[in-house]
Amino acid sequence: MPGFARPATTRDDTPHAGPAAPVLELDHVGMSFARPSGDPLPVLVDIDVTLREGEILGLLGRSGSGKSTLLRVAAGLALPSAGRALYRGAPLGGPAEGIAVVFQTFALYPWLTVLANVELGLDASGLGADAVRERAMSAIEMIGLDGFESAFPRELSGGMRQRVGFARALVSEPKLLLMDEPFSALDVLTAETLRSDFLDLWTQRQTPIEAVLMVTHNIEEAVLMCDRVHVLGGHPGHIVATLNVPLPRPRNRLDPAFRAIVDKLYGILTARIAEFPDGSGTVRGAFGLRLPHVLSHRLVGFIDALAAATHDGHAELAAMAAALMLKPDELFPVAAALHLLGFAELVDRTIKLTAAGRLFVRAGDSERKRLFREHVVQFVPLVAHIREVLDEREEHRAPRARFELELEDHLHRADAETTLRTAIDWGRYAGLFSYDDHTRTFGD
Repeated sequence: MPGFARPATTRDDTPHAGPAAPVLELDHVGMSFARPSGDPLPVLVDIDVTLREGEILGLLGRSGSGKSTLLRVAAGLALPSAGRALYRGAPLGGPAEGIAVVFQTFALYPWLTVLANVELGLDASGLGADAVRERAMSAIEMIGLDGFESAFPRELSGGMRQRVGFARALVSEPKLLLMDEPFSALDVLTAETLRSDFLDLWTQRQTPIEAVLMVTHNIEEAVLMCDRVHVLGGHPGHIVATLNVPLPRPRNRLDPAFRAIVDKLYGILTARIAEFPDGSGTVRGAFGLRLPHVLSHRLVGFIDALAAATHDGHAELAAMAAALMLKPDELFPVAAALHLLGFAELVDRTIKLTAAGRLFVRAGDSERKRLFREHVVQFVPLVAHIREVLDEREEHRAPRARFELELEDHLHRADAETTLRTAIDWGRYAGLFSYDDHTRTFGD
């Protein structure tokens, strides 16, 4: 498939006398949602971001750190509860001309052709039909889909559909491009091709885009694409670190300088995995603890892989990700869960089985479940609470809604849902309770 068109001129990456003009400013931005009780539940606090002309800025963090919410604020699609968002010095009170978004999913209308989907990017432009058609055709050619104007999304591969998403964003000739994990739904090779083509477009000034803000959970992607990376911690979302990426493009993943930045980011994210929302550094003893959504069979498989002769119970997270072909957003929840349960500990980018973890490896199935039961009751208050409620009731049954309401006083609704699903799986594996999804009821 042809890539983005490549003009002769290239972007000047050399330092200039002074800082470039800011395109986007997030000034002490906070965002809260209402709990069932009416009290605010903060999801973002005190976010300060300045994105300047000529810069690709990455927002890197695990699921639940508020990256996508922050991007919605930057797009003017959500108004912050605190602070302000400025585009070219003017407050954002809603979607603004000059800002375009590329979404994680393809977000195409299946009943419209490629051309018609791209033309939607100019729906509110006020341009005449001929001008809309001309600009849409130009964008389609730019992203390498000329000849597919009359095709429907069902006829296209995933990579081609995402190219249509890019064309729809670029057709409006934006100054600020926001990207919400735009390559995460693609297979590895397709994502690599599309990233490279986009960077060609960027460095060679094919479009009037002046700045890019990109949400990602992929560490190598952040180092490959961005000039600067903000690392977000969660509960509520806040910036915990900022790293510059002073490497010339194109970047080589095997370059020691590239690997050093990747390792540093792994270290920062590893240090945040076990943190409790209040910053106390402990994950134990809190009913409202947000649980990573990792099923028990994945935990067992990871422990066995870590205990294998290749690693002997101790490995760098990056090495485990490569060996098991896991993306960072798949790896970190598993590591966090094992740390929480006391079967492994995280130290300086590495994961190591504890004595309990090694005992788990040597045990048979029934003994493994007994060990898991002991640890989940000790370290996961929600699971222990569900068991206690069942024991207190004569019929040993309780509705799911009871625990949902309790959790939503501590967590955002989506986090409460994820946490309860994890607790159900862990409790079932441990033999602590059963759950009937049809009646939405816990029991013995």
